Amino acid sequence: MGRRIQGQRRGRGTSTFRAPSHRYKAELTHKKEATDGDTISGTVVDIEHDPARAAPLADVEFEDGDRRLVLAPEGVTVGETIQVGVSAEIKPGNTLPLAEIPEGIPVCNVERQPGDGGKFARASGVSAQLLTHDKRVAAVKLPSGEVKRLNPQCRATIGVVAGGGRTEKPFVKAGKKHHKMRARGTKYPRVRGVAMNAVDHPFGGGGRQHPGKPKSVSRNAPPGRKVGDIASKRTGRGRNK
Repeated sequence: MGRRIQGQRRGRGTSTFRAPSHRYKAELTHKKEATDGDTISGTVVDIEHDPARAAPLADVEFEDGDRRLVLAPEGVTVGETIQVGVSAEIKPGNTLPLAEIPEGIPVCNVERQPGDGGKFARASGVSAQLLTHDKRVAAVKLPSGEVKRLNPQCRATIGVVAGGGRTEKPFVKAGKKHHKMRARGTKYPRVRGVAMNAVDHPFGGGGRQHPGKPKSVSRNAPPGRKVGDIASKRTGRGRNK
């Protein structure tokens, strides 16, 4: 039997390919409002880094004694007061339902369903834009440009996620890139199949770097051969007729 290729090893799910989620600090969710539905306030105690993400987190202590990590929008500082609730002030860091946010305001950590804690616009430096809302639906433009029609009771945080411009600074050294990829559970560096030996990959060997066989492969190909353009309808640059 031949040697397992890297794709098969990844599928087995050993620690080399698993994300070290035990090091992650928190699952980011919105703070629940006060029991009477009123606004609840909290103070930013610290700004922290989480290995799970590039965006900084704000350590917030709320007036009911609850202390949690939330996404830190741009402009939020230590000692600042943030609010969660229907009547919260419209300023960066505060969390409100979409129905209570003015149109055109940038928002982040937007919920897909009311109470799910936030699903959209959570990466560093991004934000969504509230286009319009009424009693039945709220239209939100995501960073991808897609417009989502959501329940107006879905909550969102005012502002742009901090950490923007992160990708503009080069890594420079491979060691820094290694630590970044290891924190995400991604094997690094990634060697091309044509650069491997024949025993390690179907495209390896041959004395020069070329696949040596068609890159198109059947959907039903066995593990170890299922690499390249899987069940592709067409390949190449294409030609306009």
